[in-house]
Amino acid sequence: MENDRKIAVLIDAENVSDKYIKYIFDEVTNHGIPTYKRIYGDWTKPQLGAWKNVLLNYSITPIQQYSYTTGKNSTDAALIIDAMDILYSGNVDGFCIVSSDSDFTRLAARLREAGMYVVGMGEKKTPTPFISACEIFKYLEVLAASPANENEIRSGERTNGAAAAPETMASIEELIKTIQVIVNETSDDDGWAFLGEVGKILNKRYPDFDTRNYGHTKLTPLISSLKQFEIQSRKTNHPYITHKYIKNKKK
Repeated sequence: MENDRKIAVLIDAENVSDKYIKYIFDEVTNHGIPTYKRIYGDWTKPQLGAWKNVLLNYSITPIQQYSYTTGKNSTDAALIIDAMDILYSGNVDGFCIVSSDSDFTRLAARLREAGMYVVGMGEKKTPTPFISACEIFKYLEVLAASPANENEIRSGERTNGAAAAPETMASIEELIKTIQVIVNETSDDDGWAFLGEVGKILNKRYPDFDTRNYGHTKLTPLISSLKQFEIQSRKTNHPYITHKYIKNKKK
């Protein structure tokens, strides 16, 4: 089961604000169970003081790493070494690397080479190479902007998440063209493609794809807002479950 994945959460305190801590762990639980929870930084620095207030509440282990040389980030090295130790322990199924630093690009790629599920999280300033190296990447500003109101979630109304979307993500025009191609590649003889499969392929082609980036909480409301597609609901053997299918509209 995907939600039973054991995930090591490794946070770069010097590149992420403590205000995102709740959103980080809320999102991690959508992908698995956080087991290792470690945060790295030079805790003698006063600017990291705000982090100390949240570590106990979330049972995060702080790892002290002194800055031995000016201009060199020893925190990155400590996180990378720990990640490899955890990898070889065989105790986890995946990693969540929380940082806006491109220095973790090779680490994410190496973990995926080893068969690990890698989730990246960072602010919208995160460089593209690190985003691309992760299997899935989540923008912290978008997670923080997601609505808490259940009525908004059910109706799929637009949220403030779209306003926080970074310039590096796919434009809505590019997204539409990609969806059209995926539908053509996966559809049946009548042109209908299973929406769940379309969503999975989108995530593979765009690691940072998230419907919240485009102002919607779910994939179905996002597709419904696009005039280029038709959506069809099909009943299943379960009375409360329907499957959604998507088709390209003829021009």
